[in-house]
Amino acid sequence: MLILHTSDWHLGRSFHGTGMLQAQREVLDQMVATVRERGVDLVLVAGDVYDRALPAADAVELLDAALADFVAAGARVVLTSGNHDSAIRLGFGGHLMEKAGVHVRTRMDSISTPVVFPDPDGGSVAVYGIPYLEPRHAGQVWEVAPQHPAVTAEAVRRIRQDAAERFGGSDGGPDGSVDGAGGSPGPGRRDTAIVVMAHLFAAGGAGSDSERDIGAERPAESGAGDLVVGTLGQVPVTVFEGLDYTALGHLHGRQRMAESVRYSGSPLAYSFSEANHTKGGWLVSTAHGTVTEVESVDFSAGRRLAVLRGRIDDLLEHEGHAWAEDRWCQITVTDPVRPPQAYRRLKERFEGLLNFVLDPEGVPATAPSTYAARLAAATTDLEVCTGFVEHVRQRPASESETELLGSALQESRRRVEQGEGSAA
Repeated sequence: MLILHTSDWHLGRSFHGTGMLQAQREVLDQMVATVRERGVDLVLVAGDVYDRALPAADAVELLDAALADFVAAGARVVLTSGNHDSAIRLGFGGHLMEKAGVHVRTRMDSISTPVVFPDPDGGSVAVYGIPYLEPRHAGQVWEVAPQHPAVTAEAVRRIRQDAAERFGGSDGGPDGSVDGAGGSPGPGRRDTAIVVMAHLFAAGGAGSDSERDIGAERPAESGAGDLVVGTLGQVPVTVFEGLDYTALGHLHGRQRMAESVRYSGSPLAYSFSEANHTKGGWLVSTAHGTVTEVESVDFSAGRRLAVLRGRIDDLLEHEGHAWAEDRWCQITVTDPVRPPQAYRRLKERFEGLLNFVLDPEGVPATAPSTYAARLAAATTDLEVCTGFVEHVRQRPASESETELLGSALQESRRRVEQGEGSAA
């Protein structure tokens, strides 16, 4: 059997105010093409199908069309809910969809009920879907600690127990493995590969700016993509030891946590911190109850991203930046003084500029850091006005602007003195 592992579609998401529905439609078409060309039997979607709990109508229509296309291309589908999804809304119609080959797992009480598929190469594949588990609720129901590691470990324990009873072998020794999982079948176990889907933050994973926090506390000094360590929101990868394959969702970078534990990543970039990601998923081959091969598959849709940084003259004139002219851009301008009309000028060259950042280099440490400090240092009304302009634009008022503000102040005083208005 050939399985396509994907996750984090985030249908309906926008990118810095720009709609992504067309790019999402394109990348889903690429997935369907992969199903046809490679003969994929099963598509896994490990959570965050939608970007919000109440998705827009066009996002719902896109999912409906994509699922129909996957089935028409010859694949069956298993999808689980993520932390962005509404489990109830995503799961609506699940019983009817099963008859068409689309299996939705959004409920805690279905965790230990696998979807079993016969493997064309012999044996079978049992897919257990773990929807996103809210720790406080799941911990109370299962009477375990209300933390992601504890509730995930309990979910996997229930899966191991069911797999042992349903497919033979024990429910695991000290290492928690199921006889035959991850290797040759054990005594009494049918040739069945155990595949688990889960949506969580695995310890040691590399995150990005576009993922919603699900419990991990990022240190204040860490940056986008830094590893997050020592928090209660992360699940040890060892929880999944002994399973044939664990298809993870939540982190948007495709990565291997262990040989049989992997994130597919999102099929599109959803933040500029993902500019260097290669987007895609994993193709997982099984035969006779074991995973025989895992290979990457790449997708490319929509505009690519560019992250530029430098002084405005270099950004506008250097030919070395030509590669970014047709991309969505994040540009950081480092001039010590904010250049006039910087955004407009950059937009003329980089039409796809979406995120404009000022990070001046060499600003004196003695410069007032707040408008309150500027206001306290001002000695005239004109300094109050020009100080406000500098605070808002992060560059001093020009000579002509200062003259204009001075004239306006003089006119205001004249009108007050002549009774034509008030100081207010």
